[in-house]
Amino acid sequence: MTSEEIFQSYRSAASHLLTVLESKGVPSPQIGIICGSGLSELSKTLTSTVTVKYGDIPGFPSETGVVGHKGEVVFGLLDGTPAMCFRGRFHSYEGYDMNTVALPARVMRCMGVKLMIVTNAAGGINRDYNVGDIVSVQDYFALPMLAGKNPLVGHNDPELGPRFPPTSNAFDNSLQEIVMSSAKKLDMSSFMRENGTYCFVSGPMYESKAECKFLRQIGGDCVGMSTVPEIVAAHHSGMKVICLSLITNKVVVDGTEGPPASHEEVLEAVNMRSLQMQGLVTEIAKAMKENGTLDNMEQLSSIDLKRYEKKKGCKTCMCPYTLVTSIPFHCYLMGFSAMAVGALLAKKR
Repeated sequence: MTSEEIFQSYRSAASHLLTVLESKGVPSPQIGIICGSGLSELSKTLTSTVTVKYGDIPGFPSETGVVGHKGEVVFGLLDGTPAMCFRGRFHSYEGYDMNTVALPARVMRCMGVKLMIVTNAAGGINRDYNVGDIVSVQDYFALPMLAGKNPLVGHNDPELGPRFPPTSNAFDNSLQEIVMSSAKKLDMSSFMRENGTYCFVSGPMYESKAECKFLRQIGGDCVGMSTVPEIVAAHHSGMKVICLSLITNKVVVDGTEGPPASHEEVLEAVNMRSLQMQGLVTEIAKAMKENGTLDNMEQLSSIDLKRYEKKKGCKTCMCPYTLVTSIPFHCYLMGFSAMAVGALLAKKR
C-alpha cells in the first residue's frame, strides 16, 4: 500500500462506522476502549449498544487470530458518555504490519474520540506484583519500536500529528489520580498499582529468563506483546491515554517464581478480575463526567475523511493527466535531450 492508501484506510473505516451510527441514531464516541486478552467483556459496561463486525469495516482484517479476542466493535453509552469498545486487537506477531496494529487507535481519532482506555494482560516483572494486580501504566519501554517496528515509521500523516512527536508526555498524572481514586471507591486499592512501566516485546514466545532479568534491571514492571503501538499512535494524534495492565502471571527469572507462562494461565487470571475491571472502567468514566475532566479536554480538530480518497474514474494507471503530471521533470529533460542528440546525429548522416 502507498502512504496515501494507508492514510485513507483508517479514514474510510471511520467514515463507514460514523454512517452506521448516524443510521442508528447513535452519537459519536468520546471515549474509546481497546480490550486485551480475555477482557472483551469490558463491552458489557456499555448500554444502548450497536455492534459492528470487523469483517464489515473497510480495511479491517475480518477477525483476530488469538483466543480471548473477539472481532467486533461495540458502540454505546459508558455511564452516559458515548463510547466505543474494540473487542480484540491486532498483534504484530500475527503477521500484521504496525499500521494495522495501530488501526483501532487511528479510527478512534478520526471519529472524534478524545480519550483512549487501553487494557492488556501482562506478565509481572516487579517482584512486588501479584497475579490479579491491576497496574496503572505511566511509562513504557519498547525495544521493537526503538529498532524500527513502529507505527510512526514511514510518511507522516500531518493531519493526525507531527513528524517528530515527544513521548515523555504520553501519560497524564491527573488521569492516574482519577484511576486510583475510582479504584479506592470500589475497594480495589489492595491490588491496584500506580506508576507502572510496561515493556513491549514482539512475541509470540514468552520471554526467556535472561530477557526478563534485563527488563527488570532497566526498570520494567510488567511485560506484554501489545498496547504500546496503540498508545504511540493515539498520543501522536492528540488523544489522552489511560492504560490498565492486569497481571496474569509472574515472569520466570530464576525458576522459583512458578511454572512457565501459558495463555491458559492468562485467561484464567483474567476471569478472576473481569467484573472488577468492568466496574473500574465504568467508575473512571463516571468520575470524569462528574468532575468535567472529559469536557475540559482539548477539543481535537476534525479529520477530513476524504482527504486521500481516489477520485472515481481517475485511476492512476489510466488517467492521461495523472500519468503526465506524475513523471518527474528531469525525466522530461533527459527525454528531450536524447531526442535532440538523435536529431543531430541523423542530420550529420
